[in-house]
Amino acid sequence: MVGSLPPEIGKLKAVTLIDLSMNQFSDGIPREIGGLQTLVQLSLRHNNLQGAIPDSMSNMVGLEFLDLSHNNIFGNIPKSLEKLQNLKYFNISVNKLYGEIPSGGPFKNLSSQFFIYNEALCGSSRFSVPPCPTSSKHRSNRKKLLVLFLLLGIALVVVPSTFIVLWIRYRKGKRAPQQADSLFAITRERISYYELIQATDALSESNLIGSGSFGSVYKGVLRSGTAIAVKVFNLQLDAAFKSFDTECEVLCSLRHRNLVKVITSCSNLDFKALVLEYMPNGSLEKYLYSHNYFLDTKQRLSIMIDVACALEYLHHGCSLPVIHCDLKPTNVLLDEDMVAHLSDFGISKLLDEDQGDLYTKTLATLGYIAPEYGLEGRVSTKCDVYSYGVMLLETFTRRKPNEYEGDLSLKQWVSYSLPESLMDVVDANLVTTTGNRLQKELDIVASIMKVALDCCAESPARRTNMKDVVGMLQKIKIQLLAY
Repeated sequence: MVGSLPPEIGKLKAVTLIDLSMNQFSDGIPREIGGLQTLVQLSLRHNNLQGAIPDSMSNMVGLEFLDLSHNNIFGNIPKSLEKLQNLKYFNISVNKLYGEIPSGGPFKNLSSQFFIYNEALCGSSRFSVPPCPTSSKHRSNRKKLLVLFLLLGIALVVVPSTFIVLWIRYRKGKRAPQQADSLFAITRERISYYELIQATDALSESNLIGSGSFGSVYKGVLRSGTAIAVKVFNLQLDAAFKSFDTECEVLCSLRHRNLVKVITSCSNLDFKALVLEYMPNGSLEKYLYSHNYFLDTKQRLSIMIDVACALEYLHHGCSLPVIHCDLKPTNVLLDEDMVAHLSDFGISKLLDEDQGDLYTKTLATLGYIAPEYGLEGRVSTKCDVYSYGVMLLETFTRRKPNEYEGDLSLKQWVSYSLPESLMDVVDANLVTTTGNRLQKELDIVASIMKVALDCCAESPARRTNMKDVVGMLQKIKIQLLAY
């Protein structure tokens, strides 16, 4: 839908939910909307709304969920919104807001992720924004900014052609033009429900490439010829709504070569989907357990280093640590160059500032869950480390963690077999050489198993962090390449 939000929206006195997200509404939010005092949920995200947040919204006393993200809204956040005591979710990320973030009322408990990518918000450090300047200092800074923008404007007038030529050369040198340009175009365009239906042949089974707890993934081909993966959420499950919102919130704000990229999303009341970069080589699960595929020691180690790098970024490279919570081979996808990309953030968690762990009732896949996660529901970055260790063992033994050797778990079986009986646990497909070469390869695998077991320690405090895991595995890879 296009156009403006009509003032008559304020007459819908009995409505409790309004979802107008993923449209092309423009102009401002009408002040009459403040008359909806019984409204509980309002979503206007992913539109072209402009203007300021109307102060009248402070009269919407029943509001619990408010999402204005991904618009062009500017101005200040009205301090009067502190009166909305029932408000639990207030997302205004990716707008052009500036000024002080209110600190009272519901703002005491809101996540800093809800305020990212704005013009110049300031306030409390818990929102990960700079402190607000004094008025005189603010005027001085504005003068400096005006001078800076003036100089930049002059520079852009003098050298635009040079800049364009250099940029084109850079893109040609760094990326494959056809695929890069098509993906770039997708990110700037909205992909409608009907385009996705056409691209996936009406979500036909022949295009089904995977399914999980909250939905299914289909391969699609856009009119441009670009292959995509469409993750369609099963809206008959209440948890699917939260899973969709979580993946949007997490993946849209993260950028790393070893994370699956979100191209865009498609959402209405009856359909929610994420459009993802297509991974032509499928999952690590397929390569480990299908008889038609094989990975040698070097390939398996490279893939697990890729996964470790993704986790290092999530745990240590983000403004707020991200816990994936569901590491397993089916969630490790491989591109055309066999580079691994971590996917499926449907039950991931964001740790607030100074928060070491949190509690959840959502359980991940059995066999990969850390003890404190399974027994207490307590999750931290150390839970991902544990799951990664189990997956590292699985990758080199080709044994699923819920397959037991007698009464032993995979971790115990490997631990009791090292170092004397390593040949009994290592994937037999890797043992293809003899003599001195065989012993060197077994030494490499033994070193990898040691790293995995350090990740799988029962106590979270004894588990290696992902920065150290990346360093150790890269050293092992150097040794492997030297043979």
